[in-house]
Amino acid sequence: MGHLAGRREGMKILKDTLVQGALKMGLELSMEQVELFKEYYRFLGEASKRINLTSILEEKDVAVKHFLDSLSCFKVISLEDGMSLIDIGTGAGFPGIPIKIYRPGLQVTLLESVEKKVRFLESLISSLGLRDIEVIHARAEDFGQNPARKENWDRVVSRAVASLAVLAEYCLPFLKVEGYFVAMKGPKLEEELKLAGNALLLLGGRLEKIIELKLPYTEDERKLVLIRKTGPTPGKYPRRAGIPQKRPL
Repeated sequence: MGHLAGRREGMKILKDTLVQGALKMGLELSMEQVELFKEYYRFLGEASKRINLTSILEEKDVAVKHFLDSLSCFKVISLEDGMSLIDIGTGAGFPGIPIKIYRPGLQVTLLESVEKKVRFLESLISSLGLRDIEVIHARAEDFGQNPARKENWDRVVSRAVASLAVLAEYCLPFLKVEGYFVAMKGPKLEEELKLAGNALLLLGGRLEKIIELKLPYTEDERKLVLIRKTGPTPGKYPRRAGIPQKRPL
């Protein structure tokens, strides 16, 4: 009995943290959405015993540092039903799947290069019963050279993948002109911004604004970098796999 009570209490912690934390961010979660996040949490915990997905596994920590952190994208950008969004280097599904749970009418693509994580994402999406969401197993540099997939998305998001100059080359080729790219960053951003100026210029992007926020409960600082696509990305970008990291623009 004690074990079951502990599980229920654990889910109560997750639920309360999510619901109250979302309200602090100006977002309201339905009970159906909370149930999806609970299933996500269970799935993440089980899979993390087998593959390296995250070291953050406590209920409150997952709720804040993964789920609410992902939903912070809604603080900087409009994400409406019918829009298309691609999450570059999604890993265990952050921020793409929490965004999809909150705004189910989005058309979502998750791009991930590690096969084990791709299999996890496919199983998770099936378990959650999500529709209009695809998982692509590829590196951004390779997938970005597919002409049919270039400049295809209204929104691009990415969390903790690479420095901003490198990330711009991974992400901007996928974005439609006049679309928006959100780079989710920690507090130390100034140096990255200085080094990314040339890359943005070459790739057709322009820095619109930076939103600074603190996550509920932890007060962890986040900076959301909003970049607008002002012109087409030249066809030679992204360069072949490995080059953007070795020789940033």
